[in-house]
Amino acid sequence: QVQLVESGGGLVQAGGSLRLSCSASGRTFSSYAMGWFRQAPGKEREFVAAIRRSGSSTYYADSVKGRFTASGDNAKNTVYLQMNSLKPEDTAVYYCAVDCYNGHYYSTGCYRYWGQGTQVTVSS
Repeated sequence: QVQLVESGGGLVQAGGSLRLSCSASGRTFSSYAMGWFRQAPGKEREFVAAIRRSGSSTYYADSVKGRFTASGDNAKNTVYLQMNSLKPEDTAVYYCAVDCYNGHYYSTGCYRYWGQGTQVTVSS
C-alpha cells in the first residue's frame, strides 16, 4: 500500500507564501495525474491543482490560478504546491492525492491514495 506524508502547512498573514510537499512511500503504480485538493470548514473538498506525471502540463482551479504552482519530482516520488499571495479564503486543510487513472484530475474519485492533510491558515 502507498502512504503519503504531507508537510509545509502553517499560519501566515494574507499576502504570504507557503510551500507544501507530499512524499509517497511504498509501491506506486502508473497513473495519469497527481493532484492537490482542499477542504475548508463546512465545505466540500475542492480541486486546487493537478500535474500530468508524463509531462509538465499543470491544471488549476480558477480561484488559485496565477498564485499557486504545482510540481512533481518523480525521482523523489514527491509532489509540491507553491502557494503565493495567500488570501483568507485559502484557509483549509490541503490534501495531496496520487494515482488518478481516468483523466478526470479535478475529481476526488479519480485518485486512489490520499495524504493525511495539512492545515493552512491565512489571517486577515
